[in-house]
This record gives sequence, structure tokens and C-alpha cells, in this order.
Amino acid sequence: MSLFKHLDVAGKPQIDWEMTPEYTFGTFESWGGKERLRNNNERFYYFFVDGWSKTPKLCLMERAVKYARVLAEIKAPEEMVRRCVQEQGRVSHYDRTFAVNQELKDWLVKNVIEADDDSLVVPLKEEEAPEIVASGLPLRASATIPEPVTQVWLPQGLRELDEADVDEAVERYNFPDQERNPGGAFPHVFVDNGDDLTISDRATGLMWQRTGLDIMSCRLMRLAVDELNRKGFAGFHDWRLPSLEEAMSLMENEKLANGQYLHRCFSAGAPFVFANAPRKRGGHWFVDYKQGRIFWASATIPGGFGRLCRTDEEIRRK
Repeated sequence: MSLFKHLDVAGKPQIDWEMTPEYTFGTFESWGGKERLRNNNERFYYFFVDGWSKTPKLCLMERAVKYARVLAEIKAPEEMVRRCVQEQGRVSHYDRTFAVNQELKDWLVKNVIEADDDSLVVPLKEEEAPEIVASGLPLRASATIPEPVTQVWLPQGLRELDEADVDEAVERYNFPDQERNPGGAFPHVFVDNGDDLTISDRATGLMWQRTGLDIMSCRLMRLAVDELNRKGFAGFHDWRLPSLEEAMSLMENEKLANGQYLHRCFSAGAPFVFANAPRKRGGHWFVDYKQGRIFWASATIPGGFGRLCRTDEEIRRK
């Protein structure tokens, strides 16, 4: 198939026309919802519409267990792509990817799958998540809180929240959220603790992991936090999942060079993280640094990443 040769994909890959974004959670994150996979390295290829930007895009996805990569953008007629999105109606805040409709499928078969012209296929370079680098922050001992920033003690601990609670928290602290409060800004004063593992925020009195914990269910995440505290991390044994407010305190009001609404002192490997906040009517609240907003979804499939914090008592005493 000319498409895969153009993208330098080895083997004999085939397009799976039955695979859709809706099926991927069950198939690839919970090991076998739609069908039984032969092995965890098996690759699937399917087309989908990315509706996150103002202009929806038709894309080709490569998928496997715990693996996802957008291989290419397909230059389909814009109005055709928009019709596909409109047919599927209103969608949730947390998922704006769409299955291709019959019109797009027919167009793809004629113009991409069976055609020799590769000009409609734009390969996308794979983004490499950078390893943790120098934070670029002042050292802990030398940093002071600038005027007019004042210290704020944010709520902590496990709390069930509904949509009104989330909206109230965003408004109260003026957190930047690209859907609820795009003009918001929450000041932080990050300092480097000099251990390559953590930074602290003098504005909130919190210490943070610079990296994080890999994607897993909420139940497994809590077990992982317990295990990390048993062993200790950066010399401390009191790490916790952040409250919604604590996790949102890291949010920047614009996307930075790392492709996230998050300071570069943090790794880009935990794009959306658990808040310690179940949703009152089911589900769980997450903070998404990739899209710059709060959303709710299942706590189990696919779950989320973890970025842990702890109270930095030394900073709070100052």
C-alpha cells in the first residue's frame, strides 16, 4: 500500500476500518475490550478526526497497548471533515476525537488508499518526550517571594466535587482554564531544590515531583503512592495526590515550548494527572496540562498519570 510506504511503515499493515476512538480505551488500555489482542506489540492503524482545534483535521493513528502515535495528517476537503464532525453531534469536554463517516471513508479509499498520489498525506514527526533537564529556576536558598505575590494555602485531601464545585474553585483562585476561564492567571514562585527530583512553590508552600508516575487506574495509583512513600522519594515519605486546586496551581495561562500549559521545569511525560477528587455523579476529575483544562473521565480506563506533591513545611514557616 503506497500510503504505508510513504510513511516508512514496515511489514504488511492494513487499515482497520472498524477501529474508532471510542473503541480504543477498551482495546488498548484495558487489554481486550473489543477483541483479544494477539500480543501487546501488535499495531493497529485507523483514521480519525481530531476536533481539538478550530479546524478539525483528518489523521492516521498507529495504536497498540499503552502506545499511540499520530502518523500523518490527511488533507481531506475541509467541509467534508466538518460534516463528519457535525453528524456526530455534541461531544464531551474531555474527548473531541471522531470516527470517520462513510463519506470520508469513500474519499479515503479513492484518493489515499488506492491512489498513487501521496501529496494528500503529510507525515508527522514523532514527538520525543524530553528527559528532565535543568529547571532554569533560582535555587531555593536565593529565591524570595516578589511583590505583590502572597502565599496561598490551597485545599488539600480527598474531596468529591461536582461541576459547580469545579467552577467555583476556578473562579475563586482565578485559575487559567482554556474552557472555563481562559484569561485566568495564578501566580507561582518556583524554586529549584537542587536534587534534580523536586521543585517547590513559595506561593503555595508545596513541593512537587518534577517527573511523575505513569498512566494507571486510580486504585493502582493510590497503591503506587503508598509504595513510593514506603521507599521514600527525595528523602520524604509524605507524598500525596494533589487536590484539584493544588494541581491547577501549576497551570500556565499559555502553551509553552514544551507543548503544554506547564513550566518547563516539569517533565512533559505526565500530560494529564489525577486530582484527588472523585466526581460526585461518577467518574473522576483530572487536570490536563496538554489542553489546559479540567475534565472528568473514568478513573479506570484509561486512568491517568500522577504528579505528586507534599507540604513543604520549611517554606510555610517563612
